[in-house]
Amino acid sequence: MPKEKIIAQGAEALLIRKDDSLIKRRIKKSYRQKELDEKLRYGRTRRESKLLEKSSKIINAPEIKKTSKDEIKMQFIDGKRLSDDLDKFSINKSLSICKQLGEEIALLHNNNIIHGDLTTSNMILHKEKIYFIDFGLGFISGKIEDKAVDLHLLRQAFESKHFVRWQEYYKKSLEGYKSKSNNAGEILDRLKIVEERGRYKIKGKKRKK
Repeated sequence: MPKEKIIAQGAEALLIRKDDSLIKRRIKKSYRQKELDEKLRYGRTRRESKLLEKSSKIINAPEIKKTSKDEIKMQFIDGKRLSDDLDKFSINKSLSICKQLGEEIALLHNNNIIHGDLTTSNMILHKEKIYFIDFGLGFISGKIEDKAVDLHLLRQAFESKHFVRWQEYYKKSLEGYKSKSNNAGEILDRLKIVEERGRYKIKGKKRKK
C-alpha cells in the first residue's frame, strides 16, 4: 500500500501526502471532553468539506475525493506557495498574479463564500493558475462586512509577508476584485471603514503604552 507522509502539522490538523492526494486529518484534543471534541472536529471537517466542494466549482481549489468524520481527502496541488515565490517574480508577473487572485476572491464573494484566512500561504501557483487552499476558517455569508473583512485580511497578509511591494500588490488585487465583483462599490466602501477601524485600534494601543 502507498505510504503516507506527513508534510505539515498545525495546531488543529495534520496534512498528509499520499500519492496524488492530500489528507487533512483533524487532531484529537485530549484536554477536551470526548463527546465535545468529536462534535467540534466532525463539525469543522464537514463545514470545510462543503466549502471546498462548492469553491472548487467556482475557482481553482482542491477537489474533494472523500470525507469522513474527521478527515478530508482531496486533490494534491503540486505547486509553490505564493508566500514563498511572489516576491521572486518580475514585478509585472507578480502584479498579474495579484490581479488574478483579486478576481478569484470576487468570484467567491459573489457566491457568499468567505475564505476567512486570505494569506499568500494559502495560495498555490500551479501551471500559472492560483489555487486557494485551507478553508478551515471559512464560512457562508452574504454580509458586506464579512466580505470587507476578508479583503482586509489580504491587506494584512501583504503588509506582513511582502512589505516591500505590498501596496502595489494590494492595489492590483483590488483592481481585479472590482472587475469581477457583483457589488464592488458597497464592499470597498465598507473596506475603508474596516481599515480605518484597524488603524484606530493600533493607535489606541500605542497611546496606552
